[in-house]
Amino acid sequence: MMEAITLFELNNLVKETLKDNLTTSYWVQSELSEVRTNSVGHCYVEFIQKDERKNTLLAKARGNIWRQTYNILKPYFEQATGQTLRAGIKVLVKVFVDFHELYGYSLNVVDIDPTYTIGDMERRRREILDQLEKEGVLTLNKELEMPLLPQRIAVISSATAAGYGDFSNQLAQNPYGFAFYPKLFPAIMQGDQVERSIIQALDQIYEELDQWDVVVIIRGGGATSDLNGFDTYDLAYHCAQFPLPIITGIGHERDDTVLDFVSHTRVKTPTAAAEYLINQVRQTADDLENYANEIVEVITGKIQEEQNRLARLTERIPLQVKMRLEQERHLQEHWMQRLSSVLQLRLQKERHRLDLWEQVLKAASPEHLLKKGYSITLSRGKAVTDVDSLEIGDEIETRILNGTIRSVVTTKEK
Repeated sequence: MMEAITLFELNNLVKETLKDNLTTSYWVQSELSEVRTNSVGHCYVEFIQKDERKNTLLAKARGNIWRQTYNILKPYFEQATGQTLRAGIKVLVKVFVDFHELYGYSLNVVDIDPTYTIGDMERRRREILDQLEKEGVLTLNKELEMPLLPQRIAVISSATAAGYGDFSNQLAQNPYGFAFYPKLFPAIMQGDQVERSIIQALDQIYEELDQWDVVVIIRGGGATSDLNGFDTYDLAYHCAQFPLPIITGIGHERDDTVLDFVSHTRVKTPTAAAEYLINQVRQTADDLENYANEIVEVITGKIQEEQNRLARLTERIPLQVKMRLEQERHLQEHWMQRLSSVLQLRLQKERHRLDLWEQVLKAASPEHLLKKGYSITLSRGKAVTDVDSLEIGDEIETRILNGTIRSVVTTKEK
């Protein structure tokens, strides 16, 4: 019969072998796929390594950060990176290899290098920005023109955030008395739901786009470790292409998030966002006042110029009138002379014509004919011009120069 050992004995052999051969600690690069803590305060993680091209798993190991170590590493890591230990980030940890007969192979974490995570975060942030630039959308929102009077404000924030209250109070109590019309589009501003929640708020704003001048995304208070939600591709893509200028004030002064890079204007805090809008309206009000003053000056100068011109013309009126009257008098005399000449010529011509007609009439008058020896024969008061108009026995009158002869027709001939 073959000699056999128990599973416990085999696992113990593995344990002793690993212990004898892996006596030192190792710095290991890995990605966290799971992070959880128990009620005692121990932290349990799962380390994975993926094929970067195929995104398939190459290796996986269970890790432990015992409570005493975890209480030191957790605040150290968060303060340095602004991130919590969470699934999806890459870490560089110092580990000892351990093997337990019951729980199997694991890595005990004793130290962590936050600079590695910071570098990876920055690399991922750079990759997102590079991708947006390749797609031609990185600076689209920045290229939008900020309205001269950004008074209708769509605000994306948590309704209970202190920063939202500070923002609203700053607008309402501005020292210039400007009117602003903000409306809150509630969103979750920390945790895993940041990206989806803000995108949903943007979609709601887009449905009533004509009612708003700008979008303000603000986050007051909260830990800097919650900023990872603002470093995602989808959120940056939506904001970069949004058709209204986006102002971000998410309360993190040290580093810019991807959202800050693609937004139209980045300010440090919600209060600063309110100040930016107030100053924008104030600048427009100042410009309008300057324009009004310039217009008044131009109009005043123009009125003065026209008054001076009118005064000069008024002074010239008497002389101009006198000269005009003299010109008209000479012109009138000229036309009167021409009219007199024309009338005289016309009268001479008509007088000559009348003389001619008078001679014609005299030559054609009966008296003139009678003087030459002619006579006029009348029948029943009418001149006889046709012999056939008379009958034998008709009485006729013959007028001569000095009298009338009455006779009776006895014969007629043609």
